[in-house]
Amino acid sequence: MTQVSTERRAPAERVDPAVWRTVSVVLVGALAVLFDTTIVSVSLHTLTLDLHAGVGTIQWVSTGYLLALAVTVPLAGWAQQRIGGKRLWMAALAIFLLGSVLASLAWSAPSLIAFRVIQGVGGGIMLPLMSTLVMQAAGGKGIGSIISVISLPAVLGPILGPVIGGLILGHLHWSWLFWVNVPFCVVGLVLAALLLPKDGPTRRVPLDVVGLLLLAPGLVGVLYGLTNVSRAGGFGRSDVLLPVIAGVALLVAFTLWASRRRGRALIDVLLLRHWPLASSSLLLFLSGLCLYGAMLLIPLYFQQLRELSALQAGLLMIPQGLGTLASRSLVGKLSDRMGSRWLVVGGFAITTVGTLPFAFAAGSTNYVWLMIALLVRGFGLGAVTVPLMALAFRGLDRAEVPDASIVSRIASQVGGSFGAAVLTVILAGAASAAPTGAVAAGAFQQSFWWAVGFALVGAVLSLLLPGRTPEELK
Repeated sequence: MTQVSTERRAPAERVDPAVWRTVSVVLVGALAVLFDTTIVSVSLHTLTLDLHAGVGTIQWVSTGYLLALAVTVPLAGWAQQRIGGKRLWMAALAIFLLGSVLASLAWSAPSLIAFRVIQGVGGGIMLPLMSTLVMQAAGGKGIGSIISVISLPAVLGPILGPVIGGLILGHLHWSWLFWVNVPFCVVGLVLAALLLPKDGPTRRVPLDVVGLLLLAPGLVGVLYGLTNVSRAGGFGRSDVLLPVIAGVALLVAFTLWASRRRGRALIDVLLLRHWPLASSSLLLFLSGLCLYGAMLLIPLYFQQLRELSALQAGLLMIPQGLGTLASRSLVGKLSDRMGSRWLVVGGFAITTVGTLPFAFAAGSTNYVWLMIALLVRGFGLGAVTVPLMALAFRGLDRAEVPDASIVSRIASQVGGSFGAAVLTVILAGAASAAPTGAVAAGAFQQSFWWAVGFALVGAVLSLLLPGRTPEELK
């Protein structure tokens, strides 16, 4: 395999300016997708009232979008081979734009859910394709620094999304939640047409229909089951167990099917023999327990225990985003020079330190201390995610990058949902033991202690990540 290393590089091997142009183009479109997810998450109560629908129905505004993402993510690699990266990016962005406009015009809950599914189809292609286009353009140079930039939407979304959503809901009609996407999509399409390099020759690769019929429903089953965990009964519910068990069975069947069809499978699962990708994907999945699960707990702590609004909770989460922003540039450069292992170990350790204060927090804990803790925690999050994402592409050929993008995206997406589900069940179980005021604080403390423990486990498992090879030490 052609070496595409994320490790130490000679100073002369700087990133080509053309690569940064590609980065800037995909960033604009990706901002629309990431903002959309976090903005809509704060609007479900308003949509319930305005569209005269039950909570169970309105939940599908988010669930339908999530499941549409899961169905289309695996198709990104095949579609890129068929029509080319630039054309596919513009087509996916146009689909997302269409879904956004239609969602803003929705007249009922079912119509809004249907239009959110259209958005999810476009977004599901864009998320892995973003990494693929940039990694292929970079050619293995400065990948850590590049990852630190293209992952900005994932940081800015949680920071600005709830704030923008709260401001819109406070002063404008809910339809503006979707009109916000339109400028990003339009500008992104213009920039893509002008700045993305022309597509090379394409190939008429047949679609692995059997693989798609195994993988897509498998992901949908797992993610759908995990979204139901927050309801009474947790993992014991039939609408959790049955979809998750069926989904896992389909994913195992896909793995067996794809392992015998190298070069013809929807995703080349044999790439997981490559330890950098396999270890990165494993840690991205497991990091969902301590990283994304706790990111669900913290707003709940502010809203349920401290009785703050969604907008106020979103504003208080800003220090965590700022901490992540502060670490990304530094960590990206260090990842290119010293590798991923010790950065990820240190990142999990810092995340542990930033989570600990919440394990002691009560209903009257000083907000200043919690803001400092969130700043530290955010710094640790950046130190974990950037090196892991960069490591996934280490040592891969250009042709292998699309499948690596899809594998790492699936690992992160499923891991985040799993982490949120596990900590939701822990919180619900602790709260049910004695659901009164003082004990409610204890329920959150117990849940945060679990998050601390998961972070420590992540630090230990990070020691398994590959170090630098002798060639990279030269």
